[in-house]
Amino acid sequence: MTTGPKAARRSSHLSRNEPDDAVPLARREILVGVCGGIAAYKTCALASALVQRGAGVTVVMTAAATKFVGPLTFESLTSRRVLLDLWSAESDRDSQHIHVTERADLFIIAPATANSLGKIAHGIADDALTTLVLAAASPVLLAPAMNERMWKNPLVERNVQLLRDAGYLFVDPESGWQACRTRGEGRMAEPQTILETALQMLVPGKATGELPSRANLKRHQPG
Repeated sequence: MTTGPKAARRSSHLSRNEPDDAVPLARREILVGVCGGIAAYKTCALASALVQRGAGVTVVMTAAATKFVGPLTFESLTSRRVLLDLWSAESDRDSQHIHVTERADLFIIAPATANSLGKIAHGIADDALTTLVLAAASPVLLAPAMNERMWKNPLVERNVQLLRDAGYLFVDPESGWQACRTRGEGRMAEPQTILETALQMLVPGKATGELPSRANLKRHQPG
């Protein structure tokens, strides 16, 4: 089991404020990171579902992600400004990458591309999303999405293992039709699966609807 100050800090986020049944994520703050992949359109449904369940949702997008879904879409769904870079100051002039990570209970990255997984695994913070991840005190849930050959590439597998070893959580990709017009493993998990995983993490016993297979929820617990 993970121990130490970082683990204690993360667990404190999970126990803060018991929500009611009607809005199970009430008073929860969730960061949603969106990377540049066609699966970004699915993240719109995820963000909306989180908001409907009472969560405060702040979205951060990579530059590539904005090529697939416009920031205005997420701003409309969350009623919050989307974070696109490190230079858009908050109204209180606080450092936004510190400000938003301090209040977050969970950080979901969906889709998590091979590029972003590699950066995070090696501690590279060269945009808003990767900087926020490295500054995060909350649990981080990654939902990878990429071509099957990329997902099974030894370099990507090594990066995924590094992240698991560091305590990052995964909702593994599914098999199915991909944008490259082939079938295989690498499709981002469905928004409902990611949502139910988040509910299980933040509000144990409160998840509603059909639960995802536990085989899809991977958590490394170093000794």
